[in-house]
Amino acid sequence: MNVIHFKITEAARMAGVSASTLRLWEQQGLIEPIRTRSGQRLYDGTLVERLKTISWLRSEKGLNPAAIKQALTLDNMADRRAGMPVVEDREASDLPIGMKLRQLRKKAGLTLETVARSTGTTLSILSTFERTSQGISLTALHNVAQYLGTTIAALSGQGKSRQGASLVRDGEWTTWPTTASGVTIRVLAEGNNQMECHRFDLAPGASSEGAYQHEGEEFIHVLTGGLEIILDGDQFHELRSGDSFYFDSSRWHSWRNNFDGQTTLIWINTPSTF
Repeated sequence: MNVIHFKITEAARMAGVSASTLRLWEQQGLIEPIRTRSGQRLYDGTLVERLKTISWLRSEKGLNPAAIKQALTLDNMADRRAGMPVVEDREASDLPIGMKLRQLRKKAGLTLETVARSTGTTLSILSTFERTSQGISLTALHNVAQYLGTTIAALSGQGKSRQGASLVRDGEWTTWPTTASGVTIRVLAEGNNQMECHRFDLAPGASSEGAYQHEGEEFIHVLTGGLEIILDGDQFHELRSGDSFYFDSSRWHSWRNNFDGQTTLIWINTPSTF
């Protein structure tokens, strides 16, 4: 298969910068273009993607060359970590959620920079989550999962074959991996069902840390405490113990526990898109 190469002016245009900027980045050690025998600079698809990432880190995140260089090495550092190939060879169902996400990203041929830029997630947070399954907000994880064509429920092992019937005893819930401070999610119905039924336990101040949307419909019932849910950025709804709320999941929604103690919810999504 022939690899397409771009001249410096073409690559610069694709990255949204000037040719002189690419020469500067080369001097700073951020990029190493392919050189012909005559010394002409060429850029393949991978290098162009790297240029776009550098441009994004510089313009959107305001990083200096040293910080950009550090950010660009995160993915390679993760690949070189001892034991990583062994983990990759394990069955997907045995992998921690962060490793599952990494496996999907690698299978799609995407870099950490690409996924971070496309989902608005901090590159360092995404890298840390892939290695430790910790430190990411629920909203960020949802956006990354959606970008990679999956759901948080599936990553958490809820995407198993349909049960037909599911009995979950009090206190014997499967708990999702902790992704954000103060948010605990427990599975109330096992299996790949049309409805995703969860119990949310929210510490005071715990929130979605941003708005998100997806296909489907949602139902919330507050068992204890209180919840503020915001639709479309400007519609505020205050829920208290005993209140119920239904809404279309395609609307941008965010939420937080605005109660001075723990809030416990029954939260149902249908179909399984969360």
